[in-house]
Amino acid sequence: MFLHSVNLWNLAFYALMVFMATLGLWDVFFGFEENKCSMSYMFEYPEYQKIELPKKLAKRYPAYELYLYGEGSYAEEHKSLPLTGIPVLFLPGNAGSYKQVRSIGSIALRKAEDIDFKYHFDFFSVNFNEELVALYGGSLQKQTKFVHECIKTILKLYKGQEFAPKSVAIIGHSMGGLVARALLTLKNFKQDLINLLITQATPHVAPVMPLDRFITDFYMTVNNYWILNARHINLTTLSVAGGFRDYQVRSGLTFLPKLSHHTSALSVVSSAVPKTWVSTDHLSIVWCKQLQLTTIRAFFDLIDADTKQITQNPKKKLSVLNHHFIRHPAKHFEENPAIISDLTGTSMWVPVKVSKWTYVAYNDTNSWIFGCINSTSMCRQGVDLSWKAELLPTIKSLTLRLQDYPSLSHLVVYVPSIHGSKFVVDCEFFKKETRSIQLPVTHLFSFGLSSRKVILNTSGLFYNIELLNFGQIYQAFKINVVSKCSSVKEEITSIYKLHIPWSYEDSLTIAQAPSSTEISLKLHIAQPENDSHVALLKMYTSSDCQYEVTVKTSFSQILGQVVRFHGGALPAYVISSILLAYGGQLYSLFSTGHCLEYAAMLDKEAKPYKVDPFVIMIKFLLGYKWFKELWDVLLLPELDAIVLTSQSMCFPLVSLILFLFGTCTAYWGGLLSSTSVRLLSSLWLALKRPSELPKDIKMISADLPFLTVVLIIVSWTTCGAFAILLTYLYYVFKIVHLQASLTSYKNSQTVNPKHSRRSEKKCSQHKDSAAHHRRLSAGDAEDSIRMHSTVINLLTWVVLLSMPSLIYWLKNLRYYFKLNPDPCKPLAFILIPTMAILGNTYTVSIKSSKLLKTTSQFPLPLAVGVIAFGSAHLYRVPCFVFIPLLLHALCNFM
Repeated sequence: MFLHSVNLWNLAFYALMVFMATLGLWDVFFGFEENKCSMSYMFEYPEYQKIELPKKLAKRYPAYELYLYGEGSYAEEHKSLPLTGIPVLFLPGNAGSYKQVRSIGSIALRKAEDIDFKYHFDFFSVNFNEELVALYGGSLQKQTKFVHECIKTILKLYKGQEFAPKSVAIIGHSMGGLVARALLTLKNFKQDLINLLITQATPHVAPVMPLDRFITDFYMTVNNYWILNARHINLTTLSVAGGFRDYQVRSGLTFLPKLSHHTSALSVVSSAVPKTWVSTDHLSIVWCKQLQLTTIRAFFDLIDADTKQITQNPKKKLSVLNHHFIRHPAKHFEENPAIISDLTGTSMWVPVKVSKWTYVAYNDTNSWIFGCINSTSMCRQGVDLSWKAELLPTIKSLTLRLQDYPSLSHLVVYVPSIHGSKFVVDCEFFKKETRSIQLPVTHLFSFGLSSRKVILNTSGLFYNIELLNFGQIYQAFKINVVSKCSSVKEEITSIYKLHIPWSYEDSLTIAQAPSSTEISLKLHIAQPENDSHVALLKMYTSSDCQYEVTVKTSFSQILGQVVRFHGGALPAYVISSILLAYGGQLYSLFSTGHCLEYAAMLDKEAKPYKVDPFVIMIKFLLGYKWFKELWDVLLLPELDAIVLTSQSMCFPLVSLILFLFGTCTAYWGGLLSSTSVRLLSSLWLALKRPSELPKDIKMISADLPFLTVVLIIVSWTTCGAFAILLTYLYYVFKIVHLQASLTSYKNSQTVNPKHSRRSEKKCSQHKDSAAHHRRLSAGDAEDSIRMHSTVINLLTWVVLLSMPSLIYWLKNLRYYFKLNPDPCKPLAFILIPTMAILGNTYTVSIKSSKLLKTTSQFPLPLAVGVIAFGSAHLYRVPCFVFIPLLLHALCNFM
C-alpha cells in the first residue's frame, strides 16, 4: 500500500537520492588513505597504579578514578610514593579509557631510559568511566571539577622533593581536551597549575552532535571565556587533528580560534606534522607511533635544565612546538642556535660555477649549508642556513631568495669526510617566475566531465603549482600527476606537497617515477575573506623526468564534503519533511474527511520552496538593525544559518541538497515504519486470536490516567528519555493492535461477505447514534492508521534524538538511579499525556473538530522553525514536534 501511493518517477528520484547519499557517505568513511600509523608497543607489561583520593572526593565522584602509568621496574619503584619526575595528565575523551595513556607513557619511558633517567615523565590518567560526553553534556562540568582536584592531588605527590613541580602538562584526547580548556572557567582555578596543553582530535569550535543544551552551554561558556580573556591567558596550547581519516571529529572543528591577543595557540593536522605525515582516525591518534614520538621529543626539548621541569618560558614553549609540529629544519632543537659558524679545518674547498649540479656523498650532517660573507677565495666563517631548511620524507629541502642575502658571496655545502650512508645533493639556480605555474581549478558543476592541465617540460627540481579559485570547503577535486622519465637507472622519488597557507593542513604524497599518482584536493578550513594567499601544490621533482598535472572536479568528494560538514543536520531536515506531510494529512482530513497516504502527502507537501525561502528571508532581514532589535526583543535565538556562516560552512545549494536527502530519508523511513507495523500485526495475529475493531470509541480509557501518572513518575525519578521510550512503545503497541484488528476484519470480510455487509450496515447505524457510542468502520480505521504511521515516524526521531541520555543513564545506573541533569525531562512531561491521548485517537473523532483546520496549518511554520533553529541545535527539534502533536490531541476536546 505504501509503495502503491508513489509513482515510478518519485521512486526513481528517491533511489537516486540514496545513490548520491551513498557516494557522500563512502567518501567520508572510506575515501581516504590507508592507515599508515605504526603501532606503538609496550616493552614490558603495562601497570596502572590507582592513586588514593581523599575520602570526600571519592564519595563526591564515585565513578571517577586517577591512575599512574608504569612498566616493569619503573612501576615497582613508584608504588611507594612520592614521585620525582615531571607530571603529565592524560584525559580520555568520549567513551575513552584511562588505559589509552599506555602508548605515549611507554614511549616516554623508553626515551628516559636512553638518557639514563636524567629526566623522566610521570604519566597520570583519569578514569571517566568511559562516559558518552560527546552525546550527553550533563557530566562535562563534573568532569572538569574532578580534573581540578586530580591536579591538586598529583602535585601533593611531589611534596618535599628537590625539584617539586608546581604545575602539570595535560594531554587531552577528544572531549578530554575540551574539559582541560574548561578548567580555566572554574572560579577557584589557578592558571599556573597547567604549564602546557596538547589536545588530540578535540572538537574545540562546536560539538559534533549538539544533542542537548548542556553540551552547547558548556561550549559557549568555554569559548566565550577564552575569547573575552584572551589577553590574560598565557597557556601554551597545541591542537592536533587527525585529518580525513577521522570521520568522527572533522578537523575543521579542532582548530583553536585565532585571537589577536592569544598567540600561544597552534592548530595543526597530523598529515602536516613533520616526521609524522600521516592522517589518523579518532582512536589511532592516541597510539600512532609517529605522532607520539614527535610529541615525546617535544616534551623532552621543553625541559628546563635548571628546574628539571617543563620550562615556564612561553617563547621557548612555542618555539619547541613550532620546531616539532609545524616546520622541522632537520636539526635538533636549540633554544639559542649559533648562526655564525667557523668553517676552519682541513676541509677541501671545491668551487662550483654552474647553475645546476649534483654531488654524491657518504655522510650526512645537521649543519650542511652555509652562506659566506664577503669571501673572495676560501670561506672562514659562514651563516648556518640549515635552520631555514625543511624536513620532508626522504629529503631535506631549502629554497633561498638570493635578494634576501645581498651580503653573501658564496653558498657552501659542507660534506664531512667520515664515511656513512649515501646521500645526494642536488642544487640549482632558477628564477622564481619560471617555476611558478598557475592552474585554475575546474568549475564546481563540471561534474568531472572537463579538466585542466599543465605540462612541466623544463628539467627542474622544484615547481610551485598555484591552484587558483580554490578556497571553499564545498570544492573537491582530483589531481593526477603523470611522470615520464627518459633514462631511469635507479628508483626516482618525487614528493608532492599540498600546501594550504591559511591553515596547517598540508598533506604529502610520495611517488616513484615514472608513475601516475592521484591526489585528493579538499579543505578542512575555508579560506578567510581577508586572506589573499593561494593554495599550492609544491612538487619536488627529478631533473630526469617530465610531469603532467591534471585537475578535475570530483562529484563524489563534493557530496562527501556535504556529509562531512552538514551530515549532523540531516535529522532536522528529515523531521521538517515529515512535518510538512503531517500537515498535509491533517488538512486532507479537514477538507475531504479522509486522511491520505503518508507517501503521497510527502510527495505533494515536502517541497524545499516551502521552507528555504523563509529562512533566507529571515537571514537577510537580520542584516538590518531594526529587525535585529525586534528579534532580540522577542528573545528569539540566533538563526542557525548565521552560526554556520560564521564558521564558513554555508555554501551554495547545501540546504537544497540536505532537504532532498531529508525527504528521501523520510520516505524510506516511512516505508520501514509501515512495514514494521504490518509485520508486528501479523505476528500479533499469529500469537493471539483475531481481535475486532473497537465497538465504542473511547478517547480516555479506564487505565489511561493511571498509565500516564506512572510514566510521569518514571520520568521524574529515573530518566526522561526512558519514559519517552516507554511511551513510544505503548503508542506502537496501540497502532499494531489496531492494524491487527483491521487485518482480521478484512480477512473475515473476504471469507464471509454477507456477514461483512451486515456489519457495515450495523456500523452505519452506529454512526447515526450519539457520539459516545461511535463504532469504528474499516475506512476510519485505515485513515487512523495512516495518521498514526506519520506520528510514529515523528516519534521515532524524537526517541533517537533522546537516546544518548538514555544510554548514559543505563551505563551509570550502578552509581546514580536518577539522571541529573536530565535534558529530556521537560519534554517527557508534555509528551507522555499527549501520546497517551493520541494512542486512543481516531480520525472519526477529530474530523469535525473546530481546531482541526488550525492544527493542519501549524506544521508548515514549524517545519521552517526546525531548519531555522534546529539544524545546528538538534536538541531544539523535539520542541517543534510536540506542538502539532499536542494540538492534534486537543482536537478530541474542541
